[in-house]
Amino acid sequence: MDIKTITSLMQSSDYRDRMKAEYYHVQLRKTNLEAVLKLWDSNKLTFTPDCPRSIYDIQLRAMKDYMAVLETRAKIEHVEL
Repeated sequence: MDIKTITSLMQSSDYRDRMKAEYYHVQLRKTNLEAVLKLWDSNKLTFTPDCPRSIYDIQLRAMKDYMAVLETRAKIEHVEL
């Protein structure tokens, strides 16, 4: 899902749409972080990160956990992601 669609869902008056936007936004950011970490692992980054890799690993884990919480909540609240 692209950022324009996510943004329009964020502005909805329906909490289900806002929940979807929240989920898709985290999903997009997680995917982008995973891509950066893959480049890092293959020594193909075009910059030198200031933070140690372990911090990024913690951030990625938190994103995955957050997505799992939203998925569970969506099932309970009958929101199709």
